[in-house]
Amino acid sequence: MTTSTKRLPRRMPGWAKALSAVVLVLVVLFAGIRLSVLPGLKDLFGTETHDRSGPALLKSIQDISRYDAASGNFQVVVDLEKDAKYLPDAVRGTRTLYVGAGTVDAYVDLGKVGEDDVTVDEDRTSATLRLPHAALGEPALDPDRSYAVSKQRGLLDRLGDLFSDNPNGEQAVQQLAVRHIRDAAKESELTARAESNTTDMLEGLLGSLGFKEVKVTYGT
Repeated sequence: MTTSTKRLPRRMPGWAKALSAVVLVLVVLFAGIRLSVLPGLKDLFGTETHDRSGPALLKSIQDISRYDAASGNFQVVVDLEKDAKYLPDAVRGTRTLYVGAGTVDAYVDLGKVGEDDVTVDEDRTSATLRLPHAALGEPALDPDRSYAVSKQRGLLDRLGDLFSDNPNGEQAVQQLAVRHIRDAAKESELTARAESNTTDMLEGLLGSLGFKEVKVTYGT
């Protein structure tokens, strides 16, 4: 004669019950915030921004003798990918799609013009000026028009961001955007436009002073 025995259900430990209760409360709280069911909780868990920066200090002043004659607006889409040699992208690797927008100025340095570069006739009606060729300034990224479109990171990179002083840093893509904008400015007609505008400016200025003939040339 055999008798069947019923296996009693295993009781959940007390610590497991407490942990489950805490998790359930957190889920309800965040769900309420997400769905705006509990609007008051948004203020409780919200963040505030405080600017505690010190005053900006003037470090130096430089006299500028250049004439900014033209400015170019550029935009570039940077697609930067970094892969590990023996690991899949899901584990280690990053890919950032970044839109960089900035400006490059073209200028003529009038401070390099010497006495031998300016010739005026005796009647002061004709003038000849020899100026240095126009040059390009450093590209300046516009933070209001530059932004990251997407960021993909592997698991190890995400974990590394938790202990990094600069998580999700965009320095690499910003530097790459500046380099591409600089190259595009060199291939453009920006310096030619700057020299043409400088010539027009000098002809108008000297013309208002009584010069009837003004000749402007560019060279080293």
